[in-house]
Amino acid sequence: MKTWMEQARELFPWTRELRRDFHMHPELGFQEERTAARVAQVLHDLGLEVHTGIAKTGVVAVLQGGRPGKRVLLRADMDALPIQEANDVPYASRHPGVMHACGHDGHMAVALTVARMVTESREHLPGTYIFLFQPAEEGLGGAARMIEEGVLERFPADVALALHLWNGAPVGWIGLGEGPVMAAADEVTLRLQGHGGHGAMPHLARDPITAAGHLIVALQSLIAREVDPLDTAVLSIGQVQGGSAFNVIPEEVLLKGTLRTFKTQTRTYVKQRVEALARHLASAFQVQAETRWVEATPAVVNDPHVTKQVRQALQEVWPEAHIDTDARTMGSEDMAFFLERVPGCYFFVGSANPQKGLDAPHHHPRFDFDEEVLPRAAALMAAAATRVAGHVE
Repeated sequence: MKTWMEQARELFPWTRELRRDFHMHPELGFQEERTAARVAQVLHDLGLEVHTGIAKTGVVAVLQGGRPGKRVLLRADMDALPIQEANDVPYASRHPGVMHACGHDGHMAVALTVARMVTESREHLPGTYIFLFQPAEEGLGGAARMIEEGVLERFPADVALALHLWNGAPVGWIGLGEGPVMAAADEVTLRLQGHGGHGAMPHLARDPITAAGHLIVALQSLIAREVDPLDTAVLSIGQVQGGSAFNVIPEEVLLKGTLRTFKTQTRTYVKQRVEALARHLASAFQVQAETRWVEATPAVVNDPHVTKQVRQALQEVWPEAHIDTDARTMGSEDMAFFLERVPGCYFFVGSANPQKGLDAPHHHPRFDFDEEVLPRAAALMAAAATRVAGHVE
């Protein structure tokens, strides 16, 4: 029997065609109609049991191996981003203002390649393989919606796996850590309500802009002085709205930002302190503060036992790759919702190639990756999935 890497390399033209087709026809979250139809058709042609319309555009396919084993969920995200592509390539986006700038086109192509390889070897493989194609990963709650609609009850899994092509590192690098590897993400809105007036007579007003300036600085001090230096938290204010004229003190200022944390207790503590700090600082400036949180995703936490099995599989299939067991990022991912319910592993596969000019960061108009990583990623995922499917505790 050929190795997973040999099979994936033979299928590379097919994988690349799929990736480029997805890239040319990007669709935003919960709008992945064409994408889902293409995914479902490929899976159907492979002879898999296919289910569509889950969380509007989600697709699930089930493949039963020939031997007993665990039920392994393999998840790929499908949505694109509202970005105008700046790449001059034959497979550039044909949809103005929309592009695959985060590698989801590659994730789908890799997952479909794994499905094809596993299907061709199904009689010899243990376990059941659940291929889950998720809509709306980019901040729209696709994973949570699939779970709310009962996808894990309909297709129960013992282990969950996913990967992310990663342009923050070159081809040949694999990020595979235990525990939290991506941060929880929360959106915060701070509304400072004052009393407007003339800029030349500030003593007759209660200035929310001055309070906002002090609050922004104070929030950074909160992170620097109250979070354990051996822990990690990031609080960034990315939006400030207030005022309509140069000589008018406005009634209110709106601050919006994001909090990223790994630990639940740190997340809870910082949120409480942000609210208290905003309230007391606003009082010092004689304005009112209102704080509102929107929880986006929990942290992505890898199960140590599953991660060890995945590491063994990756080392066997690609021994020359560099496995970075300390890889973590403050970015967030809603695969976290699946990993809260099913033990699993989420790993990164380096996809950049500076020599080819393929090293733009994720969510950039010139994002693209070295397609040579596609067969490697497919082989890695196939090896990981079949290893954990046959693993006996």
